[in-house]
Amino acid sequence: MTEPVAYDDAVDLLDADHKAVKKMFIDYGALCEDDAPADSKQALALRICQALTVHALIEEEIFYPQVRKAINDDALMDGALLEHTDAKALIARIESMKPNGAGYDAKVQQLGKLIDEHVLQEREEIFLKARSSTLDLRSLTLQLLKRRQQLKNKAAAKPTKEATT
Repeated sequence: MTEPVAYDDAVDLLDADHKAVKKMFIDYGALCEDDAPADSKQALALRICQALTVHALIEEEIFYPQVRKAINDDALMDGALLEHTDAKALIARIESMKPNGAGYDAKVQQLGKLIDEHVLQEREEIFLKARSSTLDLRSLTLQLLKRRQQLKNKAAAKPTKEATT
């Protein structure tokens, strides 16, 4: 017997990821306000980066290609992929920085703003178009969950990255 899925459909799953990451960015802001130690901020920043990396991959590998086919809006989907590219560049920069280095907090906050803008566009355009298409978003949920777990397992098996600059 299979376990019940905690999401109504693929959009619900992806939006739950958005909400979880938003909470992490809020928590990061609180750490900055409290002048928390750099290693505490770095630990959270790296969790944010990992969550966003996994989320972007499941969208790029599974969700976006299916939505692209269903809604026939290449410009919209290309724009979303470009936003992912920008986010990945910021993630790589954050992962390579020392947490007590100049600009670390600003880079994390810049990533948060970029993600907020991307999420808004996804919610107002991509998700709405996906829901009004003929795409079977319920069956897509299981594919996304399976791939997300594979990526999390792979990330957990890797040694922790050390800041290099």
